Amino acid sequence: MLDSKSSWILAAYTIIFLTGLPANLLALRAFLGRVRQPHPAPVHILLLSLTLADLLLLLLLPFKITEAAYDFRWPLPEVVCALTGFVFYSSIYCSTWLLAGISIERYLGVAFPVRYKLSRRPLYGVIAALVAWIMSFGHCTIVIITQYLNSTQNATENSNFTCYENFNDTQRKFVLPVRLELFLVLFLIPMMVTIFCYWRFVWIMLTQPHVAAQRRRRAVGLAVVTLLNFLVCFGPYNVSHVVGYISNQSPTWRAEAVVLSSLNASLDPLLFYFSSSDVRRAFGKGLQVLRRQGSSLLGRRGKEMAEMTNGDRGVSQAEGAPSSDFTTD
Repeated sequence: MLDSKSSWILAAYTIIFLTGLPANLLALRAFLGRVRQPHPAPVHILLLSLTLADLLLLLLLPFKITEAAYDFRWPLPEVVCALTGFVFYSSIYCSTWLLAGISIERYLGVAFPVRYKLSRRPLYGVIAALVAWIMSFGHCTIVIITQYLNSTQNATENSNFTCYENFNDTQRKFVLPVRLELFLVLFLIPMMVTIFCYWRFVWIMLTQPHVAAQRRRRAVGLAVVTLLNFLVCFGPYNVSHVVGYISNQSPTWRAEAVVLSSLNASLDPLLFYFSSSDVRRAFGKGLQVLRRQGSSLLGRRGKEMAEMTNGDRGVSQAEGAPSSDFTTD
């Protein structure tokens, strides 16, 4: 029987997976089409990289769901724990610097529009994305190192094995200072860069008289969603690093903070929506397909109900009324 903590974390991971996966797949299709065109903008390469990071995280959520279902006792081999944690946390931290890169691109595009258009190259987006991936994966090797550093747990011998959570003294002396460094380099610095760039970006967009109201609203929406990503999704998890360093142990609420970090995979599609007309069109087409399928399903069901009603003389008009509603819908 799961306790309340495991139950809500299991539900949260499941909802994030079910909502984030289709939205990010739609965004992936849109960005792939955009970067295949001649001379793609660096921001589209960064947005494509962010989509890939989100999809990587989402594809690993079934392992986190399994972990929560077993009340945080890791039921799989220890090597799977190490690899899952390594890629999972790398994708989270890759997102922070990719978001910072997107904010820099947006700010430069409105602050120095002519100079930026003349000097922008797709190569710059590729380099920025590679730097974000290398920094995140390089830093998160801590997960694998810590898991095997003087480890006293063994998944095959101990049914209470926990994944990257309970550390011995040797592991804590290594992992807590590195987590503090993660907070500074992979969260605080990109957050400060992002806040500055979007503050300038929004201010310019709102003060320029020739900017259309719709573009202004999208600019504000883009800044708000990105800020929510940092404060709501990444903030609590990274604050847990500071608390753990001060208290010399992982805080008890760290598992909940990890769930919030995963939430960014569901929030990023909103960012994609505000950022790219290609994504807006893709989402619009997706909604149209769902609407047509729903209408077709309801129409078929309505016809079946009408045939049953006409064939059964004992059915009253009141019982037959819903069929015309389905057909009309």
